[in-house]
Amino acid sequence: MGTFHQNKHELHGLTVLIETAAGEIWVGRCDDIVGGEVLLRDADVLPGDAEAPARDEWLSRARRFGVWPKHRRIALDEGSVRSFRLLSEA
Repeated sequence: MGTFHQNKHELHGLTVLIETAAGEIWVGRCDDIVGGEVLLRDADVLPGDAEAPARDEWLSRARRFGVWPKHRRIALDEGSVRSFRLLSEA
């Protein structure tokens, strides 16, 4: 699964969905998981205070079209990650 770069996480290069303990939803390309951080590229985030209908609509749109990258590179604390999966499986 994923691209085969030595010393990179198996999901390197694949689009993932991450839910944080704060309720945020991040969608972006997984670069790596290293040093206690999940590194995403070309990511967008839905704030944790978004209501259910807006959340569902945002996720549906992200699944169909991807996201408009608002963060070229972001490092999320691995300890704050509540769930981590491929966007296609969300």
